[in-house]
Amino acid sequence: MKVGIVGAGMVGSAAGYAMALTGAASRIVLVDRDAALAQAQAQDIAHAVPFASAAVVEAGGYDALAGAGVVVLAAGVGQKPGESRLALLERNAAVFEDVVGAVRAAAPRAILLIATNPVDVMTHVATRLSGLSPGRVIGSGTILDTARFRMLLAGHLGLAPQSVHGYVLGEHGDSEVLGWSGARVGSEPLASVAAQLGAAITADVRARIDAGVRGAAYRIIAGKGATNYGIGAGLARIVRAIGRDEQAVLSLSVVTPEAAGVRDVALSLPRVVGAGGVGTTLMPTLDAAETRALAASAALLRETAGALGL
Repeated sequence: MKVGIVGAGMVGSAAGYAMALTGAASRIVLVDRDAALAQAQAQDIAHAVPFASAAVVEAGGYDALAGAGVVVLAAGVGQKPGESRLALLERNAAVFEDVVGAVRAAAPRAILLIATNPVDVMTHVATRLSGLSPGRVIGSGTILDTARFRMLLAGHLGLAPQSVHGYVLGEHGDSEVLGWSGARVGSEPLASVAAQLGAAITADVRARIDAGVRGAAYRIIAGKGATNYGIGAGLARIVRAIGRDEQAVLSLSVVTPEAAGVRDVALSLPRVVGAGGVGTTLMPTLDAAETRALAASAALLRETAGALGL
């Protein structure tokens, strides 16, 4: 499958690199307003291809996106000192007005995969601008937060993260909700497995893992300026699910008719993903506190989207 990436900065290039190494795409096209940057990133990624896959990696203008099955949108502007979140959103929404139109003109059949932050509201913006059905405009959402949750929980249990199943829900941001009550190890409830392993899930353990998930981006950005490898791998995972029609369950952000009592909101829930984009949404098992937290997260996102006129 041919995949376009608009925005060849740290996130876009990391996504292209991950796709090339994992074989998630057969052809990868990088597009950026800085054509020299896109060309350099494409060449650098292409030089890794002989070690891993047979992908073709190139750079070009929007016309080079023709025939793409998925286009990743990783373009946007950074927050200025003292700038409000809403002001940043307004500037990124203005960027998307140009980008989404150009992508749709070049690749009208492509699924749009949104990586630009704040990703939930930008997914809502892209859905409105594109005119596509919500299932074909997918935000990376909490796929990275979910990976962090599983990694930290697996570390506590002394198990492989791939054997731990649980989701982070709602906003990709401060109001996100860790779904402890639905977490499983293999097919067994988390508490049962933790007891068998002598690694009880105490209040202190939960607080430590919650802080680890919720504060990960802040710590990484403080240390190196951006997060890119984790989300790059997450975007490659989503592309693979689409390209191979996997019907995989991933925590992704899509404009949803109703979630936790809030209508018309983009947020992350477990979604079934295949060649057509997101099909079914699976409602997770939540306790009363998690249900309230998800409702609060959804309400915050709905309020923010409303401030943009969505």
